Parts: sequence; structure tokens; C-alpha cells
Amino acid sequence: MILSMECEFFIPTAHSLKDKRAVVKSMMTRTKQKFNVSAAEVDHQQVWQRTRLAFVTVSSSKEAAEREMEHVLRFLESNPSWECMDIEKEYL
Repeated sequence: MILSMECEFFIPTAHSLKDKRAVVKSMMTRTKQKFNVSAAEVDHQQVWQRTRLAFVTVSSSKEAAEREMEHVLRFLESNPSWECMDIEKEYL
């Protein structure tokens, strides 16, 4: 089972692309190290207070994939530097 998830975040503390990239890079690196997912910034690369990140996991069952993504989502939402605005999931 393949599960992809896209999350859009608003980063109110970012006042430049450099500020934004510091937050995004840190969270993506920590997420990939902590969970069994691949990650990439897929939209809003040149906008300094928004980002859209995509995460993908592969698992032997739908339940395991969903559980992994729920852990990822909880971890991402625990960061006080940003606010989650949208979440989309797709099973492949």
C-alpha cells in the first residue's frame, strides 16, 4: 500500500525566504529521520510564508500506512513555528 499526503502550512514567523527555508528544511530532515517516509516541498517555493509539503510511505497494509502518516502529521503539527492549513491524502 502506498499512501501520499500533502500538507499546506502557513509560517507566520517567516519574514524572508531564508526564514521559511530554515523552518521547512529542519522539519523535513527531522521527519525523514524519525519516520519511514519520503518528503519534498512541492509548491510555494518562492513564497515566504507558505509551503506545501508532500510525504509518501509504502507499507504492507493500509492500516500501517495510515498509522505512519498519522504519526507524521502529529509531529508536524507539534511545531509552533507554523500552522497546518490543508491536508490531502491519496492511496495508490
